[in-house]
Parts: sequence; structure tokens; C-alpha cells
Amino acid sequence: QVQLVESGGGVVQAGDSLIIYCLASGHTISTYTMGWFRQAPGKEREFVAGHQWSGDSTYYAGDTDSVKVRFTTSRDITKNTVYLHMNSLKPADTAVYYCAATKQFRLGAPRREEEFDYWGQGTQLTVSS
Repeated sequence: QVQLVESGGGVVQAGDSLIIYCLASGHTISTYTMGWFRQAPGKEREFVAGHQWSGDSTYYAGDTDSVKVRFTTSRDITKNTVYLHMNSLKPADTAVYYCAATKQFRLGAPRREEEFDYWGQGTQLTVSS
């Protein structure tokens, strides 16, 4: 079983950059597809980005062009940590950001919540205008 702990959230101004972290324990992330989701106030949780264990490739929310351009996910296996690099932040990015992991060795590029089996507690990001 994988335990996930996010950190790095906070209050920033529009236009700032920020990196949030997801530290995994219990298993190495090298065999899990990792995902980032966010939930804004009053909205459903939505997929932001994913990092496939197989092929070490990343993928992003397809219906939000601004996310694809401004956000990047990466990982450091030696630190068992996944990162979400966010640039040009906007007030609309205000949300609780969650890290998630699929079952071990899952293939594909999952984007739905039900495809992820392990979740962190979330970290709050507030972007002020």
C-alpha cells in the first residue's frame, strides 16, 4: 500500500509560480502511475496531470489548455516524490490539490478518480488577484 502526503501549498499572487510536492511511502513510485487532481470550492474534483510509471511519460488535462501550457508534473524516484510545477498562476487555480496513485503496474493514462486507489490528504493553494 502506498501512503501519499502533499505539501507546498499556500497563498500566492496571480502570476506567481509554485511547486507542490507529493511524498510517497510504502512502495517506490517507479511502479505506480501518479496523478494530480484539484478541487475548487463548490466544484467537483478534476484531473490535472499524470505521470505514467511505464515509459516515464506525462499527460495533462485535455480540456483545459491553460493547464497544459502552465503546469508540469515530474518525479524523482530517488526521493520517492512527485512534483507539480505551476506557472502563471491564476485565481481560478485556487483549489485543494491532491496527489493520487493507481494500483501497482497499471497501464494506460488514467484520468478518472475511480482509476486511482491511493490518495493524499490534499494541500490548499490560494491564488489572490
